Amino acid sequence: MEDQINFESRIDFTSLHEKVARIREQMGKVIVGQREVADLLLTAMLADGHILIEGVPGIAKTFMAKVMSRMLDVNFNRIQFTPDLMPSDILGTSVFIPATGRFEYRKGPIFTNLVLVDEINRAPAKTQAALFEVMEERQITNDGVEYKMDYPFIVVGTQNPIEHEGTYRLPEAQLDRFLFKINVTYPSAEEEVEVLELHDRGAIKDWNTLEPVLNVNMLRELRESVSQVVVDPKIKTFIVNIVYATRKSGWLYLGASPRASIALMNGAKAFAAIQGRDFVTPDDVLQLVAPVLRHRVQLSSEKELEGVTVDQVIQQIVSKIEVPR
Repeated sequence: MEDQINFESRIDFTSLHEKVARIREQMGKVIVGQREVADLLLTAMLADGHILIEGVPGIAKTFMAKVMSRMLDVNFNRIQFTPDLMPSDILGTSVFIPATGRFEYRKGPIFTNLVLVDEINRAPAKTQAALFEVMEERQITNDGVEYKMDYPFIVVGTQNPIEHEGTYRLPEAQLDRFLFKINVTYPSAEEEVEVLELHDRGAIKDWNTLEPVLNVNMLRELRESVSQVVVDPKIKTFIVNIVYATRKSGWLYLGASPRASIALMNGAKAFAAIQGRDFVTPDDVLQLVAPVLRHRVQLSSEKELEGVTVDQVIQQIVSKIEVPR
């Protein structure tokens, strides 16, 4: 008789499931629908990735980021990006102290655990570039001295895709540092009625009374469990084939870098863990292809004029890649 295959998880995800269920419950008290968005926020949090949230005004992008910050018992800062914002307004600056005759570094608001960068595309390139080092290396260099960020460090950026006046396109190098770009869409009519009910009852005003679910040690343990999720060599090849195909597509002016492959693998491991599995499946990868790639590739000018979207091109590319069995 052939040995039976054991599909039970070899990693105990009981604690993870309890925390995920609790977070969904807490967020559900003030956020209607958006289950997919909430799961992507959770996945990015467990994969130690930064998040870019895009959507038209009035659909609770900023609110979702603030509610997410309540789920973690960590320090939180919000930075409102504006055209006149300077790098020193984010990173801090050296101040001369007459009493000592020396310069002293005064840390900026970026020194926190979770930072919400609201309307991230409203600051010019000089200010955007100030985030490059801290997003990638979790440190700031000032006057030749490195200052490490506390653990954890997560950047959540929001932007409006419609309004162009007073906005600046994010540099590709910065976009590449976001694990996911999450597109938030309009709610359904039924969900919008629920939104009105929440506002009518005053429930939205109580968002800051939500109980935190995770502290720093809990998050560290959950991330350690996620890192042990197994990725089969066939899945790794599948991921690379998808990312590599973006570089060969005639519909794209710019393909995705190897950082996209790493992001897709790490994101898939966290997504699999949330589903209760200690191994990644092709479906895990397919679920995250669009959030991982949509901000890392650029349409060719011809396709852009034709009105083709990035997500359509990604779907077309993925449909031609053989799925491992």
